[in-house]
Amino acid sequence: MRIHVLLKPGAKEPNIEQSNGIFRISVKAPAKENEANNELVDALSDYFGIAKNRISIVSGFNSRNKVVEIVPGAK
Repeated sequence: MRIHVLLKPGAKEPNIEQSNGIFRISVKAPAKENEANNELVDALSDYFGIAKNRISIVSGFNSRNKVVEIVPGAK
């Protein structure tokens, strides 16, 4: 399954909201040295209850707008 994500790095509090098929995800990590992307994967892993290795960023690696692929499975 592929989802569209709008990432907000450097937020005060982490948060995940979904509306109109887009996930708006706030993470505390700054947008440098892949920290925000790693925290995004951690947040989605907890949200969907799956292992981190089943989540990959397909496009938008250096952008706030991302497409993330999630392969269903157990944690």
